Order: sequence, then C-alpha cells, then structure tokens
Amino acid sequence: MPSSLEHLSLYWHTLKHLRPVQFYGRLWFRLTRPRPVLRQAPPMRTSIGIWQRCAGRAPSMLAPDTFLFLRQEGTLGEVGWDGPQREKLWRYNQHYFDDLNAVGAADRAHWHAGLLQDWVRSNPPGVGNGWEPYPTSLRIVNWVKWQLAGNTLPEACVQSLAVQARWLARRLEFHLLGNHLFANAKALCFAGLFFEGREADRWLRTGLRLLAREVPEQILPDGGHFERSTMYHALALEDMLDLCNLWTWGADALGEPGQRQLAAWRERVAGMLGWLKGMCHPDGEIALFNDAAFGVAPAVAELNAYADRLGLGRTSPEALPRAEAARRVTRFGDSGYVRVEAPEAVALLDVAPVGPDYLPGHAHADTLSFEFSLFGQRLFVNSGTSCYGVSAERLRQRGTGAHSTVTVDGEDSSEVWGGFRVARRARPFDLFVDTPQSGAIEVLCSHDGYHRLPGQVVHTRRWRLGENTLVVEDTVTGAHGWAEARFHINSRVETTIEPNRDEGAFILRTGRAAWRLEAGEARLEPSTYHPRFGSTERNQCLVLRLKDGKARLRLVW
Repeated sequence: MPSSLEHLSLYWHTLKHLRPVQFYGRLWFRLTRPRPVLRQAPPMRTSIGIWQRCAGRAPSMLAPDTFLFLRQEGTLGEVGWDGPQREKLWRYNQHYFDDLNAVGAADRAHWHAGLLQDWVRSNPPGVGNGWEPYPTSLRIVNWVKWQLAGNTLPEACVQSLAVQARWLARRLEFHLLGNHLFANAKALCFAGLFFEGREADRWLRTGLRLLAREVPEQILPDGGHFERSTMYHALALEDMLDLCNLWTWGADALGEPGQRQLAAWRERVAGMLGWLKGMCHPDGEIALFNDAAFGVAPAVAELNAYADRLGLGRTSPEALPRAEAARRVTRFGDSGYVRVEAPEAVALLDVAPVGPDYLPGHAHADTLSFEFSLFGQRLFVNSGTSCYGVSAERLRQRGTGAHSTVTVDGEDSSEVWGGFRVARRARPFDLFVDTPQSGAIEVLCSHDGYHRLPGQVVHTRRWRLGENTLVVEDTVTGAHGWAEARFHINSRVETTIEPNRDEGAFILRTGRAAWRLEAGEARLEPSTYHPRFGSTERNQCLVLRLKDGKARLRLVW
C-alpha cells in the first residue's frame, strides 16, 4: 500500500493539472441539487425535414424485459432499474436506451414502447443512477432519435423528456468536462430542436454555446479526439454525425446561422473519418490504445455507412493527415500516432501524450506501445479494457505491463491510479520519422516517464519496417535494476519458442512469421487479452529482458 507521503505525491501531481472550473464545479455539483420542474412540456416542433438512419450498435435487449450489457444478462424482475444487483457501468447502460436505435430496432419497437413507459413509472425525477447527467444526456438523444426514426413516444415520455432536459440544463458536468460535457451539450441541442418555444430555444442556445467551445478543443486539427482513445474517438464521431443529421433535419428552423454551423461540423467530420480510417487494423476495427474495446461505439463500418447516408463519406484531401512515401507512413501529428505500412503489414505506433493534462481519466500507461497486423490478422496487441471502477484488475489493465512496450523496475511509465486518475505522466520527445522512397521505414522516439525514478531513466524505441521484416529495438538509459519489453500476442495466434534459443515463430491463420531476439533474453509467459468489456481471453506475452540496457527483436515473414 502507498505510504501517506506517496498518497500526497499522487494527489499533488494529479490535481495540479486540473482547471479551476473542475474544483469549484465539483463543489457546486455536490452542494446544489435542483428540484425537478414538472410543468407541462413545450409543444413538439412540427416542421421536420428528413432524418437519416443513424449508426446502429449490436442489440442489447434479448426480450421485452431482458438486457445484455457487458456480457452479463439481467431481467427487470430480477434487477430492477437500480440497486446493488449490478455494477454502476451496467446500470448506466441500462439507462442509456441504446437499443432503441440498435441494429434491427424496428423489429423490437413494441418492446421499446413498453420499456419507455416502465422507465417513466419506475424512475421518479431526480432519483437514482438514471438521473445522473451522463445517462440522462444519452437517453434524451436516444429517445429523440427513436421518434425521428418514425416511432411515436408515449405522451408520458414526451412529458418526461422535457423534465429531463430541464434537469440536465441545471446539472451540466463542468467538473468533469471532456466527453461528459460534450454529451450534455448534444442532448440540449436535441431537446431544443425536438421541442419549440422559448424554453426549447434556451436549451438549444446553451448546447450550441458549449459546443462552440468544446468541438475545437476536443477535435484536434489532425481529426483525432483529444483523449487519444480510439474508442472515444469513434463515440465522438458518432456524436458529430448525429449533430449533422439533426441540423439537416431542422434546417428550416435553424436558418442561415444553422447552415454555417452545419458546414463547420461537416468539415470536422471529414478529418475525424480520416483519423479513424488510419487508426484501424486491416480487419476493419480500431486499435486498442488507452481505454478502448470493441462493441461500445458503433462498429467502424456502421459509422462509415452513416457518414455516407449524410453525404459525408468522401473525405477531402485537405482533411486527411500528411502522408509520406506513397502513403506508407501516415503521421497524426496533433494526436501523436503514426501508421506505417508494408505490403503485408501494418504497424500503429503510440508516440502520443497520454491525453489532455487536465483530463487523463481514460489514459493508460502505454507510451511507445504499438499494435501490429500481419497478413491482415492482428499479431501484437495491447491488452484492451474489460472493466471500469477502482478494482485491482482495472489498475492492472491501465498499467504499462498490459501493453506492448517497456517496463522498468516493475513501474508504470505514467502513474495511473484510482479508476481514472494519472499523477506524473510520460511525455514523448525527439520523434524522428525516416521515409525513404525505397528501403525500410524507421520511426524513433523517446519518453521521460521513468525519469522520476532515482536513475532518471529514459526509454527509447526504434521501429524499422521493411518489405518483409520488422525490427523493434528498445534502449533504456540511466541507472535501473531491470527492464523488460513486452509483446502481447493476439489470443488467436499460436506462439512457439525454440528450446534454449531466443527464437521461434508466430503461426497466424493467414501465414507464418519467424522471430529472433538479437539482443536481450526472451521468455513466453501467460497473459490475458480484453478486446471487449466484460471479456477475458487467454493469450501469451513474449517478454524480452533487456541486457546492458538494450533489446532487439527481429520479425521476418
């Protein structure tokens, strides 16, 4: 257990990065609690345009009263809408109502109508998990989208929707900022255009004012989301596509200012689509950097199809990051990732900060980690994310050892702690990318995350990708006890190691690759892989003990 002095250090190095609004916003949020306003809902807007079908997730309702979240089932009769029978994240998902707009939702519309009315009866205004601002925000959007898709909200739900919007307008999450405040703003825009009148106009103005600040801050110039999580980027892209859809639907009500806003958002979306494409493996899904898992955001194919329906599927060259050497290298300079390609291989390299200084809650200690696909199949991976909260497993999954990078003396490169906190954090420096017209591509970068250790340690990693060869070389300078480079292997890949020799093979579905350790000492050890929330897959990790501060792995296919 950390000593009192160590606790103080963690708090100091965490809190010193926060913005003032996060301090007084938390105080305000805890000390003030508005009373729900139950007066009659404003009239619904009658002049509507064309609403395009949105991106669909996998269904989460198995029956009229049965849910499947985080790979765990529950029925209303058994678990209700609140209580300790399920963890908080499961409860949040229950209150989102994502199934209203999931794949095949039209076939379950009669289930949804009953569930909506049951929610209103069972969740009195302002009480329970369902009325916290984040699930309230997502639920408002999902209810509005359900009606715009051609369904009819029951009268009690229309009234509840107005009560929820009023409640949310006075519970904005300035103490959290980031994707939470973005979701609050989006929900107020949806409620503001769903209803009409002075009250609805206030919601709309508040939402727009927040988005005017948050969109330029959260969506970086290279198109990436500022939290550097591929999963949260996909969620932010869905948000932006939904807003473009809403603005197109409400064009008559919005007038000329609305058209200018729509044009600005469409430009942002083009860059976000380019970033998402660059951060996917050949299997079509996201790499797992920071908090990331499959199945939380809509699938990449769903997002691309949604963009196509909105006329946004073709990204302009200006919106894409700078590409070099016939697109064999793509640098996302603002978010801090590099994509390197060879004829049969793709490497995605993390040379990024862990996230915005004031908001690293979804960060992992994964600096200079990478993921690698060969013959279209993932080979080297990061371990993913299967849980939130403050458990030991959550902390382990955020730690450096769960990623394909280097640990020094068993420490994390960034001081992740709690469920969503980071104290001292690694900062990459001296990034160098050599992109010759012929021959291997080389990427070199260092980070100072271990500089806090007594020996002021620095980790440097060099990747060299050729036509049929990948070389990964790690160097650790400064006094230290031991260091290990960890290469987590996809659970669907078989790994062999030759007895008494530092060499072996990776056997993929699609081919075979030989590996050889040219510096250091190698061993295989069991590990776990978590590509989805609530899931654990057994895999192996190739561990290279650095010798004289160096390890070098050569992969040939």
